[in-house]
Parts: sequence; structure tokens; C-alpha cells
Amino acid sequence: MGSFVPSTEKERREMLAALGLTRAEELYGAVPRAIRLKEDGLRLEKGLSEMEAAEKMEALADKNRVFTSIFRGAGSYDHYIPAIVKRVTGKEEFLTAYTPYQAEISQGILQSIFEYQTMICALTGMDAANASVYDGATAAAEAAAMCRDAKRRRVLISGGVHPETAETVRTYAWGALPMADAAAGGDGRADILPLKDGRTDPAELAAALDDETACVIVQQPNFLGVLEDLEALAAAAHARRAKLIVSVNPIAAAVLKTPAACGADIAVGEGQPLGLEMGFGGPYLGFMAAKKDMMRKLPGRIVGETRDAQGRRCFVLTLQAREQHIRREKASSNICSNEALCAMTAAAYLEAMGPEGLTETALTCAANAHYLRDRLAEIGYPPVFEAEFFHEFLTRALRPETAAILEEEGILPGLPVGDQMLWCCTEKCSRKEINRLIALIGEVEGH
Repeated sequence: MGSFVPSTEKERREMLAALGLTRAEELYGAVPRAIRLKEDGLRLEKGLSEMEAAEKMEALADKNRVFTSIFRGAGSYDHYIPAIVKRVTGKEEFLTAYTPYQAEISQGILQSIFEYQTMICALTGMDAANASVYDGATAAAEAAAMCRDAKRRRVLISGGVHPETAETVRTYAWGALPMADAAAGGDGRADILPLKDGRTDPAELAAALDDETACVIVQQPNFLGVLEDLEALAAAAHARRAKLIVSVNPIAAAVLKTPAACGADIAVGEGQPLGLEMGFGGPYLGFMAAKKDMMRKLPGRIVGETRDAQGRRCFVLTLQAREQHIRREKASSNICSNEALCAMTAAAYLEAMGPEGLTETALTCAANAHYLRDRLAEIGYPPVFEAEFFHEFLTRALRPETAAILEEEGILPGLPVGDQMLWCCTEKCSRKEINRLIALIGEVEGH
């Protein structure tokens, strides 16, 4: 039986020509050749029995290195997850359920999303939140797309934004260009604003803004761990009628002034710290919330509360702004998932922790990080910046041999960033573990 291809060879050539390409293989130019499928196709081994497959998977799992102490963050954080979170989200009806289009049989799923949205609004101070997107980087890129219009297409990204988030925003900006401009190498006008002493300088931001700037994206705390002056940055952006998007750490949000209170128009972030395992990088969840005047531009779905014919409390999909549901030209996004299970996990985590538990976690993270900073300074690794920070900070990098010995001892040190190292502490980094880390460094380097 032959395969069905919905376009003719002539149509495929025309589509490639519109993109400035000649062969379909060129669409995969960004994929390293070493991991592309070879011309001779897949060479699959003979199938295994269930027992043989389990043995093979266990052998592969044994190759993973599990660290007992983790002092690295940079976007993925090792927080404690209460047992009840997995107990709730592991229920079959939640694990297997997809988008709740039929409200009459999806009240549990819809309510969980509604509760999640409510909690995200409480954390960010915003008026409305959506049912989540793929991850924090996607959330920032979607937020930038919300702000762009025909007259204002430029996006200004703080140098303190996570590099992967900045790259995702730039990719979205490039994708929004007309085909001819994209093929010619246009960058979609997504510019990076360099940091000054580890943070975004409001005066330099004001100088960089112009009448074509749609929005400014900053991160709080920023990628280097430093706390930004959001109120001053918001004032600078709004003076030129640009929107301010803040990518916030949700644990830090428990103790910091909310993005809304600081003047942000949209708050986004990576929801992984809210009950999701680090999981080799996923699946994660991006959260998005906005002020009321931008609510209709939020991508994905928004669940609302209403009353049924008998006056009982119930939940429905209130707003769906993606192209599947409305006219394509009016859609703000074509995002294709609401990440419902990850969003439910975040909601279960926030409910289990409560305001007091979340605040205590945040304060413990900060206290541990400041203790680590002081101990590292004692052995010749002072912080690069004296600015305020939450639970991450920079020092000069450890010697490679020192880092290797720490890893052999089950300790994952900070993330190398050039000739510097980005350290992180969560509530799981006890003082006992910190003292052990310092003692090992001192032993190896002769302090």
C-alpha cells in the first residue's frame, strides 16, 4: 500500500522556493548531521521479550549518576516534593485525560485548571492566567508575541534573561517575519540589552528603547541570580509605551514583591519548581498571567467559573485564543497543549504547601544560599557581584580537578559560566551538606 502525501511534487517545490530552499532536507539544517537519520534508514535490533527489555532498561538506568547534594540551578531546581502531590496527580483519571472540551463530563479537570490559574494569579498579582504552555522559555516567547503589532515589532531582551529563553524569543521573532525577510537572514528585531554590574540598568534601558519597541523582557531574579529593580524598569518601558514582561521564579515570588505590583504587564515563568521533578529537562510547564486589558491575547485556554441551569457551581472553557478555535488571522497563537497534568501538579504542590509553607521554603532557600556564599568567600571564592540575590550567585569557577572530585563524592557543584560558576541552594541544601562541600574544596585545594 502506497503512502498518501497531501501535496504534489510541484506544490512542494513551490513551498520550498517560497522559503528560499531547494530540498526538503534543508529544513533540518539546524539539526547536527551526527544525529540525523542516515540514508540507509533505521537499523533496529531484533525485538526483545518483556523480561529482556526490562533488564536492558535497568542496565541503561544504572549508567545515570545520582547526586546526593545538588548546588546547581540555572532554570531547573531540586526542591522537595510532598508525597501527596504524586498521590493526587497519579490517579488514572488525571494521567490519561486530555483537553476537557466536553464540560459536562470534565468538571474535575476543569476545576483543577481553574484552581491552578487562580494560584498563578495570586503568585504574580495578575488578573488572569491561562492553562499553561510548554515551558518557561515558550511562555516568554508567547508573551512577546502578545505585545507585537504592525507598528511595534521590536523586542528588547535583558541580558539577565536565561540564554535559552532569550534564544526561544529570538526564534519566535524570526518566525514572525515575512518569508522573504526570514530567508534573507532577518532576526525579527529581538535585541539583547547588556547588563551593568550583573543587572539591567534602567538608564541604559531607557536609552535603548524606541517607538518601535513592543516590549521589554526581564527575569526576576535574573540568570546570574541578581535581583532586578523592576519598578524602575517598568517606568522606563512605560515611558516609551512599551510593555514589561517579567519572567519570575515562582518560589521567589512567595517573598518578593509581585510583578504586577512592580508595574509588569505580563508575568511568565518556568513552573518546574512547583512540584515537578528535574527529570532530565522535562516535561516542564510554562505559566503565563496578564493584566485584564491583555487577557484576550493570552494564548491557549482560560477556564472560568459559572453556574449551571440548576444554579450549581461549575467550570467551562471561557476563552480559547488559538487558531484551532477561532479565525486563523485573529489567533494570537497556535500553541497546541495546555500541559494539564503538569499544571495540576503545580496546583497540587501549591495547595499542599499553602502560603506559609511556600514562604518558608523560599526563605530557607535564601538563607542556605547566603550561608553558602559566606562559606565560599572564606576559602577564596567571594561573590562576583555584591548585589542582592535570592538563591543563586556567581563566584569564580572551581578548578576542573576540584569539580571532578566533588562529582565523584556525589556532589554536583555550580554551573560553569565561562570562567565563573553559578551556585544555587534550595531548601534541600542543608548546612551539613554545605559544610561538607566547603571541607572537600578546602581539602583538595589546600585551604
